[in-house]
This record gives sequence, C-alpha cells and structure tokens, in this order.
Amino acid sequence: MLSIWEQGHFHKAADLVVVGGGITGLFTALFHKRRYPSHHVLVLERGTFPSGASVKNAGFACFGSPSELLADMASEGESIALARVEERWAGLLALRAELGDDAIGFEPSGGYEIYRPHDPLYTRVANAFDRLNAALRPIFGQDPFRWDNEAIARFGFAGVSHAAYTSLEGGLDSGALMRTLLCKVQAEGVLVRTSADVIGMEEGTRNVGLALSDGTRLLAAQVVLATNGYTASLLPETGIRPARGQVLLTSPIPGLLPHGTFHVQEGFYYFRNLGNAVLLGGGRNLDIEGETTMQDGITMPIQEALEHLLRETILPDIPFTIASRWSGIMGFPAGGKDPLVERRSERLCVAAGLSGMGVAIGIRVAQRAAKLVAGGAA
Repeated sequence: MLSIWEQGHFHKAADLVVVGGGITGLFTALFHKRRYPSHHVLVLERGTFPSGASVKNAGFACFGSPSELLADMASEGESIALARVEERWAGLLALRAELGDDAIGFEPSGGYEIYRPHDPLYTRVANAFDRLNAALRPIFGQDPFRWDNEAIARFGFAGVSHAAYTSLEGGLDSGALMRTLLCKVQAEGVLVRTSADVIGMEEGTRNVGLALSDGTRLLAAQVVLATNGYTASLLPETGIRPARGQVLLTSPIPGLLPHGTFHVQEGFYYFRNLGNAVLLGGGRNLDIEGETTMQDGITMPIQEALEHLLRETILPDIPFTIASRWSGIMGFPAGGKDPLVERRSERLCVAAGLSGMGVAIGIRVAQRAAKLVAGGAA
C-alpha cells in the first residue's frame, strides 16, 4: 500500500540501479548522474550504512610496496604491473581532487616497507631496487623509493634491518571518505537506499527485475553490480573470489612514534599509527583457502600472528592491549589483480574485483563502469 509520493519518488523504475554502496558503487552512480542529470539513479546498499571493504580497510592511500610490485612484475610481466601502478596513482590523485584531502583525513605521512635480517625478500628487492625505480620514474616523475635504514632505530622496531621509503604514500580516514562521498552523491540527486539486500536479478526485454530480501521488487533499465567480494553471491560465473582481511587496533600507547604506512612481506601485513594506537592487518597468506570467504569474522591463528608481529617487531618491550578487531571482505578477479569491468548482457554491467586496492582504484573503476553504461568502451 504505497502512496503516490512513495511510488513517484522512492519506488519508481530507475534508469540505473547500482548494487553496492562502496567507493566504486557510489562513484559509478555519481558519474552517471552527472552525465544524465534527468535520470533516476538508485544505489542499493545491503548494510544500514556502507558496510563492505570500503569501510573495513586500514585506510592506506598506497600504490604497492617494492616487494609486491617486483612480485607482480615477475608473475605478470613488467608492462602489466606498471600499468596497474599508473592506474592506482591516477586513482589516488583523482580521489583526493574530487573529495579533498581535509574531508577524507588524508595525511601525507609517507610509507615504508621493512625487512628482517637475512631475509631473501630483502635480497630480491635490493638487487632490483634501481631497476624498479627506473621503471616507475615515468609514472611519478621521480624515483618513488629510497632506502631509509635510519628510521628503524628511530621507530624502535626490533628484528628489522632495512627499510625502503616513499614520500608518495599516506593514510586516510576511510569513514570520513565514505561519509563525504555519500553526502556528495546524495546532494547531486542520487537516491541511496540502505538495508537493501539484493538476493536475485532477472533480466527481461525492457528492464531488470531486482528482488530484495525484504520482499521488495524493483525495476531498472540498467544495472551495475559493484559488490566486489560479494559478487559471486549474485553472479558466480564472474569468477570473483572473496578474500577476508583481518584487522586489529591496539589501545592508545603514549609516545608511540611510527607515523606513516608500513608494509611487510609483499604487503600481506600492513600497519600504521592511528591516534597513537597501532592499526595492524593481514595474515591472509597463512590460510588462503580459509580466508576465501564472504563471512565476516576473525580466526585465532591469524590474530595470534598479528599479535606476535606486534610483540616481536612493532612494539618490543612495550605493553599493549587490543581495543578492537574486525574483518573486511575484498574481491579478487580470476587470473590476476586487474578489476573486472565489463558488460555482461544488454542491461547488466559488472565492476568488481579490486584486489584490496579499492581506495586507490575505486574511482577509476567507477569511471569505466559509468562509461560502459553510457554505451562506450570501458
């Protein structure tokens, strides 16, 4: 029993429905609305607020550590890996320009990758360090990395022998980012509906029918599925694999020194100073199969590994307590790290599989998705 006001504004057929209210989904809706101001654009978000990896991450504005980039170059080829870095860097610049550094809490604190003594990973990075900088120089207009071993003693780390530094990374407030983006999207005329869990889609000759878990049925002329790690629940044939990332945060520690973003072991571990507390995540490499899940949660082996890293390396001889723990579900495409942005049918596009780099590339993926909806090539 809907009123004419409800039918005319909140339940009418949409020109575009974007499923997923994260960075990619909201920007896709925003770019489409700017291109077609008269279109009714609707975002459906399953959470009460945006609830995916966009608000579950550690708030890194990064483009990849030296060991990660070298591993990508070895496994996929230099041109593919470098194109990905260029996309990440362009995305970070576009994100900051669109939303503003103050509004997203961006801190240009710089970033480090740290290495243990006699670590084969350090040897591989050291041997290719100059070559890596030379390959990246055209993207950044400078050598992005330099050695800064003096920082190790300054930060008080234990069991660390070398540190590679870049001034081009920083941290940000993911909650502030999403609130700012959400307000901008709504202010420009996009309707965002939360607690709207899409459980089924049926494409017809004139529209797509969307079934919600509360029994609601909506119609859309076009749909973009921007559900990242949850994509397989609606479209398993895309091959997007979920990947859970576990995170913990210590209580504040007086006088905590390390400011910046820090990477360990090809980016499988990462930490930063957040309000004089340590925000630490990772460990998925300890149980890749078990962490290939859409189920939020934490596991003791990974949490114990994170706490071990705190005790033995980050905070040696410094007592700490854990204030909170959480997880987020990332999405990885099959056969690489590049996101899946494609038209699956006449009325359905997919923009998912951001490989844990949604902060950096979400806006760029959204630009490609909006272009697909408009009839162009991604």
